[in-house]
Amino acid sequence: MTAHYPGRAVIETYGAGGFGFAGMSHRGPILALPSGIYAWNIDPLALAPADFSMVITEKAEIDLFLIGMGPEMARPPKPVRAALEAAGIMYDPMATGHAVSTYNLLLEEKRRVAAALIAVDFAA
Repeated sequence: MTAHYPGRAVIETYGAGGFGFAGMSHRGPILALPSGIYAWNIDPLALAPADFSMVITEKAEIDLFLIGMGPEMARPPKPVRAALEAAGIMYDPMATGHAVSTYNLLLEEKRRVAAALIAVDFAA
């Protein structure tokens, strides 16, 4: 079973290979979705459309999907972009730090935001 926090939460910290939220911490990538925050068991260097199946499943509750690609902005692989576009999901790839900040701001504004966040090693 995938680790799961049931509900939305601000990402309080990131870096050192993980994230802090709701008074807890998690090492590795996470998905922050309308249904909760999940451990995201992916290979960040080989993202595939299947890695985004939970996002596509919850697309009706998401207006903007942020993708934190790591320490620097990068585009997801073409098959991932095609799958998200085919599902009608508006996505915005960016560095993980920017994705965390944007996610928190939009969450505070009660916007329908979700994020896929690849962990980074530096502390923030």
